[in-house]
Amino acid sequence: MRDTILAVVIIINLLCGVLVYFVPDLGNYILLTIASAITLLAFYDAFIQKNHSLMRAFPIVARLRWFFEEEREKIQQYFIEDDLNGTPINREKRSIVYQRAKKEVETVPFGTQHNVYEKGYEFVKHSLFPTDHHKVEGENIVFGSDKCSQKYESSIINISAMSFGSLSKNAIKALNQGAKMGAFAHNTGEGGISPYHLQGGDLIFQVGTGYFGAGKTIDGKRYFDDEIFRENAIRPEVKMIEIKLSQGAKPGHGGILPAKKNTEEIAKIRSVEPFTRVDSPPSHSSFSNFNEMITFLQKVRELSNGKPIGIKFCVGNNEEIEQMIKAFADANNYPDFIAVDGGEGGTGSAPLEFSNYVGTPLLEGLAFVNKMLIKYKLKDQIKIIASGKAIDAFDIVKFKALGADAIGMARSFMLSLGCIQARECNLDTCPVGVATQDEDLVEALVVEDKNVRVKNYHAKTILALKELVSAMGKSSINDITSKDVFRRNKAGDLTSLEQIYFSEN
Repeated sequence: MRDTILAVVIIINLLCGVLVYFVPDLGNYILLTIASAITLLAFYDAFIQKNHSLMRAFPIVARLRWFFEEEREKIQQYFIEDDLNGTPINREKRSIVYQRAKKEVETVPFGTQHNVYEKGYEFVKHSLFPTDHHKVEGENIVFGSDKCSQKYESSIINISAMSFGSLSKNAIKALNQGAKMGAFAHNTGEGGISPYHLQGGDLIFQVGTGYFGAGKTIDGKRYFDDEIFRENAIRPEVKMIEIKLSQGAKPGHGGILPAKKNTEEIAKIRSVEPFTRVDSPPSHSSFSNFNEMITFLQKVRELSNGKPIGIKFCVGNNEEIEQMIKAFADANNYPDFIAVDGGEGGTGSAPLEFSNYVGTPLLEGLAFVNKMLIKYKLKDQIKIIASGKAIDAFDIVKFKALGADAIGMARSFMLSLGCIQARECNLDTCPVGVATQDEDLVEALVVEDKNVRVKNYHAKTILALKELVSAMGKSSINDITSKDVFRRNKAGDLTSLEQIYFSEN
């Protein structure tokens, strides 16, 4: 096969040479140049390079394999997958985000494509007496326990943690401006507060194990610094503080910022060396047990002048989580909210094993945390934020049914910015300028257009949520319970989420 391919390219090259000899115009010279380049490349593949056996056996032709492999995600999206089988977010879900962000038609014709008799199908039961969705309440929530002096009222749907570095400056600006327009909150992610976060939108300042924006490096290790943290925490834009213990994309691992995306600007904000891979440690250096954690949370609360303080984690060992919540109750000192992340992962790049096989999925984790807060009589003090691939109003209803007070969304807000799920977030090659630091690609994302789409998506999803709740015959989003959502089990029977997650049997 190698000899055949080489013979063909040589013959084509000779024919182009003959053509130039008899008709020496510019077009034929270009053809000869291209043919000569292909011939040289074929000989390079076959005889010089030694890294790829396939290219030595099939020069030129084998390169098509790499091209199609490179474009595999896009080809699969555009030509192979149907509306329901795409992953991690299927086309039906992606489309609803795009339609709401652009205020386009979002209704579907000819009935559902879901198999309603299949195991795992979920739904809510409607009422014969729906309420007026214009009068449905509960779209806002007040964060702040009795330990908090600066309570904060926010939407129940907010932008979940995504750092500047992971996302581009234009993406961060559009998200924050959209949050300001729609009166909801924007989580900074663990990368610190950049100038692009300061567009007037409310911020949830996340502090991770790397203490970016809240600490400094001493002898190669990252440590929390009271003054650095306080300088950011008391900003008027910062409404809440979130201490990240772990995240769903890579629980127990720590954050990863690829070297390509660690520009000089980002490195300065994070106080690290530019163009080096930045790995956050898997655990905090400020505490190593629950009593020390409580002390640290109280210090953070005082340094921020009494703003709501929360912790974020993906549920791992259930016994540890119960011990932690019991420690909060015993000490009579606790965070103002807990953000529960799902083990199904999120926007962050992660090792395959951690993304696929570590951490409790959100539904089980959320239900467990809710049960523990009720058990230790802290549910009225500690709000729960659920974060795990929520896209539409039904997702929100389901999370509310399992105990969530508010919802954090990351990938759905990325989609509202124009993300096409190319899954190149870790390569710095995002084609739509959302998850890259490549200036040319970043400029493709027009902030003045995308910020409105962020606001639109939020507003339309709140409206859809109210319409769904009204169809259930309820007057408030907070009236949703685990008895209201049903799932078809393996035997084909319908079971409520209360029976699945909260039954003692």
